[in-house]
Amino acid sequence: MNAEILTIGDELLIGQTVDTNSAWIGKNLAQYGIQVSRKTAISDSEAEIISAVNEAFQRVDFLMITGGLGPTKDDITKKTLAKLYQCGFRRDETVTAHLENIFARRGRQLLEINKQQADVPEICEVLANEVGTAPGMWFDQNGKVLVSMPGVPNEMMHIMENRVFQRIKNRFKTPEILHYTAVTIGVPESLLSKQLETFELSLPPHIKLAYLPALNTVKLRLSGQSDNAQILESEMKGFFEKMCETCGESVFTKEDISPVKYIARLLIRHNIKITLAESCTGGYIANQLVTEPGISKVFNGSIISYANEIKHNELGVPEDVFRTEGAVSETCARYMCEAALKKFGADIAVSTTGIAGPGGATAEKPVGLVYVGIATKNGSHVKKYHLFGTREQFMQRTANCVMALLKDLLKTEFNTL
Repeated sequence: MNAEILTIGDELLIGQTVDTNSAWIGKNLAQYGIQVSRKTAISDSEAEIISAVNEAFQRVDFLMITGGLGPTKDDITKKTLAKLYQCGFRRDETVTAHLENIFARRGRQLLEINKQQADVPEICEVLANEVGTAPGMWFDQNGKVLVSMPGVPNEMMHIMENRVFQRIKNRFKTPEILHYTAVTIGVPESLLSKQLETFELSLPPHIKLAYLPALNTVKLRLSGQSDNAQILESEMKGFFEKMCETCGESVFTKEDISPVKYIARLLIRHNIKITLAESCTGGYIANQLVTEPGISKVFNGSIISYANEIKHNELGVPEDVFRTEGAVSETCARYMCEAALKKFGADIAVSTTGIAGPGGATAEKPVGLVYVGIATKNGSHVKKYHLFGTREQFMQRTANCVMALLKDLLKTEFNTL
């Protein structure tokens, strides 16, 4: 079954707000056998909304809308939907009580403009929103379902998880959908495709392989659908293992998680302490590590040694290294990781030093050059990479390279895999 997503708001069209709602909705609808076939962003205009809804319902029977449900005059979605469905309004008592409770807790006066949040089109089913003031709305008319939700991401997610998904299961007969995902690092999509050519041809029609490339990573996602969940799961497991065996060492993890999360969880599970001395990545890798709950167990700090004087004063990199080889060098990276290992009393220390660009490059040291050092009690080693992309992409690519090195180290030196 196909669905469409309609996002409403001038802020989306001028780039003031990035639409993260559609990606989240699409990903989660897929778990219920509903594929998003089109996403459309439109302005806060009555004519645009009516036109977009009518056009969508010529193609699909299920439409998700986000945005335009606030209390201000520019939020016109609710009024426009009432006009579209040719119905009046009713004041919902449950929503009114919720608003009174929220404003009382915040010590604020409940104004009439706020009370109007409880006014909903007569024919809709209200979708309670415990984390915000604007309720969602479920319209089911003439075999077509329209769900309207707030544009605030956490409110939309709350309504979807607590109100919408169960209604979808009750309303639509959808097939069972399963996804199995493996993540690779440092292998081009084209090479993976070549490796998996025979495997892909062996897949039955109801199981498909998708390649999802990112910054020097590629996700390999197997998706299958069937009316029999038990048979599908057995099939999918077999094909997934065969796919991973075919790719061999190219597979970084058989989980649909980022490389940093995978490594962070390994470190926590085995109580292996890590620290970093970052130059060109400017603390990016440390920032990614600390997004994992429980990381404080194995990560007590790191250093951003961006300037040469910090590399010298805090990490003991000799000044003659800067004069003879430069800060972007194997020697500098080695000094940095070895010093960080001692300074923070860690089991593993990682250093990064490179040229993120767009300036600062030479013929011998182009933009994208980076040295990654890793030190343990058994010694240190440095690997050189030539990466590409914007400064932000360079940092993300470097982080992924670091995770690949850490995985090998954890396997060979710490026996964690």
